[in-house]
Amino acid sequence: MVVGNDLVLFPREPLPTETVGVTVTREDEDMTAAAANPERSATGSAELGALSRLVQDANDAGISYQAMADRGREPDGKQYPKQWYQKLVKTPPVGAPSVPQMHAISTATGKTFRAVQLAVAEQWLQYEATELSRLDPEVRIIVGHLANKTPDELRRWRYMIEADERAQREGE
Repeated sequence: MVVGNDLVLFPREPLPTETVGVTVTREDEDMTAAAANPERSATGSAELGALSRLVQDANDAGISYQAMADRGREPDGKQYPKQWYQKLVKTPPVGAPSVPQMHAISTATGKTFRAVQLAVAEQWLQYEATELSRLDPEVRIIVGHLANKTPDELRRWRYMIEADERAQREGE
């Protein structure tokens, strides 16, 4: 059917017949909903990225977003409003914060700059760092050599190290 202003109208589709005349009760399987997860906070922290969690944890520990805004400073003194810290949790930006912004987050939350860097790397680069910097330099070199070995080679090296340790204990 064509109307004077060139609109085309189509007849309305009838309602699906499978629900006509059927009584649906609350106990029907299709009417159940998943229960809320009691462990998830109101912000949905179970789904937050690492930096978002870091900022949310600081807030949960009692540092208000306003306090973060007051404390957080880039090395050149630039500060960010409390909404900026809130957005890091509620609607994280697409791109990672800059190094000066990471300094501001560090001073705002009381976390180390290294902790903020690791959180940024995990959230935006899907990179989880292993902390080897505290190990002896010789141990780091050995770990570096073992990092690219196959599982069989790693097992062989483990057995050699354990055999050496046993021999040292027995020799004492």
